[in-house]
Amino acid sequence: MKKDLRGLIPPIVTPFTREGDIDEVRIRKEMKRCIDAGVHGLSVSGSTGEGPTLRDEELRLLIGIAKEYVAETQPIVCGIMRACTRDAVRSCLVAKEAGADAVMVTPTAYNVLVPDEEGMFDFYSTISREARLPIIIYNVIPQNTIMPGLFRRLLDETEYVYGIKQSVGGIQALYAMIMARGEKGATFAATDDMLASCFSLGADGAISAVLSVFPKYCMDMWNLTQGGEYQKALAIQHKLYDAWQCISGNQFPIRVKYALSVMGCDTGYCRSPIVHLSDEEKRRIEHAFKNL
Repeated sequence: MKKDLRGLIPPIVTPFTREGDIDEVRIRKEMKRCIDAGVHGLSVSGSTGEGPTLRDEELRLLIGIAKEYVAETQPIVCGIMRACTRDAVRSCLVAKEAGADAVMVTPTAYNVLVPDEEGMFDFYSTISREARLPIIIYNVIPQNTIMPGLFRRLLDETEYVYGIKQSVGGIQALYAMIMARGEKGATFAATDDMLASCFSLGADGAISAVLSVFPKYCMDMWNLTQGGEYQKALAIQHKLYDAWQCISGNQFPIRVKYALSVMGCDTGYCRSPIVHLSDEEKRRIEHAFKNL
């Protein structure tokens, strides 16, 4: 690794125009807002950024924009969400050529194409061998969960599997991954409403949507826990907890974008079919976020 893959790496929302094109002006504002808050890198094309809707040429575009904002020491992580190994390898090579420092690769999601553990080992080991770029496993698919034993095996038996972003199973699953990896690799938190708790357990950082909404608060939690001031970090977690409950769940990107709009950030539209948020849901988010 030429850059340190550790710390807080926000998965940036992808603003779209009404017609569904990437809004380059708005995404630059979001990247700058996060970098100005002191984050350690940027991630594009994650779940928060509607990654499954993005084509390879759009990954190239987003990485190119991110390069304008990161410092020499700050990594760019590109999300890869594809249905088969060959397509995942192709997209990883596009991300590598565009200048990504690492890829965050999601297990295959379509239920009848979910393989067994040997299949997932083949998936990640093939990407490692052919793309030759640090890989963060994005452990987010409930029906295709990467278990701690497989994570450790991939760390031991592949060259480029570097770490895991633990999104399923909550804080207990994160701890299981920390215990499984030992001194190898890295474990990134993604339990948005309990980041300070994750940091206190030993997470090496976070790649989590809450970073893109509250980058300054999250940096404060990180710095406080790194300095041993756990109660102060926990107080920030308490402050954000109730608000986060309003935007978690289905249609997550449109909820995040609406919450950002309540706080004064114009993040444009989502891509179809994520086009509708009810008035009731909007009122809940407005009530929770207006004072934050």
